[in-house]
Amino acid sequence: MPRASVDESVNHILAGVAGQNIETVWDRSLQQNPRCGFGELGICCRTCNMGPCRIDPFGDGARTGVCGATAEVIVARNFGRMIAAGAAAHSDHGRDVAHALLLAARHPESGYSVKDVNKLRTVARTLGVTVDNRSTTEIAIEVAEKALAVFGQQEGEIPFIRRAPEARQAIWRRLNVVPRGIDREIVEMMHRTTMGTDQDHSNIMLQGTRAALSDGWGGSMIATELQDILFGTPSPIRGQVNLGLLSERDVNIVVHGHEPVLSEMLVLAVRDQELLNLARSKGANGINLVGICCTANEILLRHGLPIAGNVLQQELAVITGAVEAMIVDVQCIMPSLPELCKCRHTHLITTSPKGRIPGAIHHAFSEENALQTAKEIVQEAILNFSNRGNVDIPDERMDLIAGFSHEAILYMLGGRFRGSYLPLNDNIINGRIRGVAGVVGCCNPKVVHDQGHVELVKELIANDILVVQTGCSAIACAKAGLMVPESAEQFAGKGLAEVCRTVGMPPVLHSGSCVDNSRILIALSEMVRTGGLGRDISDLPVAGAAPEWMSEKAIAIGQYFVASGVFTVFGVGLPVRGSQEFYRHLSEEHEAMLGGMWAVEPDIHQMATLIIDHINKKRKALGIDKGKERVLFDMEMRRDLAV
Repeated sequence: MPRASVDESVNHILAGVAGQNIETVWDRSLQQNPRCGFGELGICCRTCNMGPCRIDPFGDGARTGVCGATAEVIVARNFGRMIAAGAAAHSDHGRDVAHALLLAARHPESGYSVKDVNKLRTVARTLGVTVDNRSTTEIAIEVAEKALAVFGQQEGEIPFIRRAPEARQAIWRRLNVVPRGIDREIVEMMHRTTMGTDQDHSNIMLQGTRAALSDGWGGSMIATELQDILFGTPSPIRGQVNLGLLSERDVNIVVHGHEPVLSEMLVLAVRDQELLNLARSKGANGINLVGICCTANEILLRHGLPIAGNVLQQELAVITGAVEAMIVDVQCIMPSLPELCKCRHTHLITTSPKGRIPGAIHHAFSEENALQTAKEIVQEAILNFSNRGNVDIPDERMDLIAGFSHEAILYMLGGRFRGSYLPLNDNIINGRIRGVAGVVGCCNPKVVHDQGHVELVKELIANDILVVQTGCSAIACAKAGLMVPESAEQFAGKGLAEVCRTVGMPPVLHSGSCVDNSRILIALSEMVRTGGLGRDISDLPVAGAAPEWMSEKAIAIGQYFVASGVFTVFGVGLPVRGSQEFYRHLSEEHEAMLGGMWAVEPDIHQMATLIIDHINKKRKALGIDKGKERVLFDMEMRRDLAV
């Protein structure tokens, strides 16, 4: 097998199981070669049963589907449905968090409670909830009810779009893409893309934009804001990351998925004295709770608990033989896990009615019985400790600092009484910081694991571009040592390093899980509001990237960033290249309409060039382009990027 990852803990585990008849995601990825070229270009259609249809991109075969759909229509339908699916996933997450807030307010004995009253009052005002002379409970109930109403709202505008700059709101209203309600936009996207409905690719994408905005400025923002209210708004916290954090002497419990309504209760359960005593009675030193994927980011941000890895490391955690239980809820959970767990002693435990897996043990989890269910799951893991065999835990682990929420950045830059983005804007204007890039998204076994994230981020910070990260991309760069303040001196350009040294921050800021990309939207809006960098997000010297994306959620995220005015580059291809007309619509026409645009660039160094050139273009338009030599990476420097 070719080199799988830049993370040696991954290569260590894969080498250890070579010849053992144990399959991983990398094995299954190789088995798919050669991949369906029609699918990768986005020109196969299964919308009705007259097909499946495929368009010949070279012009020698069919030019339309059976119904007459052109390549543009087929690609637009497929892309729109990916947006709808991604928006549904993150928005449904937000709905569950709103239910948890309502339960916390009405039933404090549930174990949930309001942790950030100031955030509650801020969100309440955005939702039009009166806060003066009212109790926290009264405010929380109405906030939860108002948030839930946004999902089923049929007319008007979702409330959080008022956080965007006025110029941005005006563009959305002119194009008639302001979301009316979250569920309505997702349903309409699915309706428009059924056979025989919307057959204009540009019109399909107007609804795609509205559905994506209902996620970024709707469902995802609701999830992030209400999680902060319930569990606390993140602030900088030190933690550790990688598979080396699994323990040889403790009961290891891995929590994997996306919804912290489960993981927060597990944090409480593993600290229960009776369960700790039970673990010791079974020969363990204690209980070690670690995370995989975005749930890992949630428990890191608020508790400093360790991250075992990102999405492609979920199987490897089991293969170590050190995991007593892997507890999962929804999203990014591989169906391969039950069969893999049979090769070790690990119990795979599902908890959500939305995510049952044949072969797994199911513990029905709801907000009403949350803490009790969490304790039962932890007890099951403890009782499995005696079944552990040989373990093979890699040595790799790395320190990191995470928790850079919008509120934390305000405090970091200005203190409690004068929190402001002014120091950030000033340093962008004076050229110490050239711009800001959001590097987010998943991992994909089509490419060397983590390499795209790490190489892109290193090249950006070397060119004085501050990087903000979420999700599995953040975990990748944390493992590479980029999320500690000391990394600024080693990897960042002179200007960015100076700012990092003054503030005491890393050059790469971990802002949360993938649903927390809404934090970046709020931060960009605050940069505009602070002044000096234009009237709209599209004026800012900023860009976004997803070097190793794989999930439909990434497509929804990409579209709502583009619709918010951000230049956004995806690696690993994009299933739209079967229609050059549609790709031109996403890039050139989108930029003219929305101020943001898509780009596709699998080569990471070319991706960095696109981002740097775009940021320089925006600096020039603002009149703040100062003569500064670009750090060009030669082959020797590229080889030095290996981690």
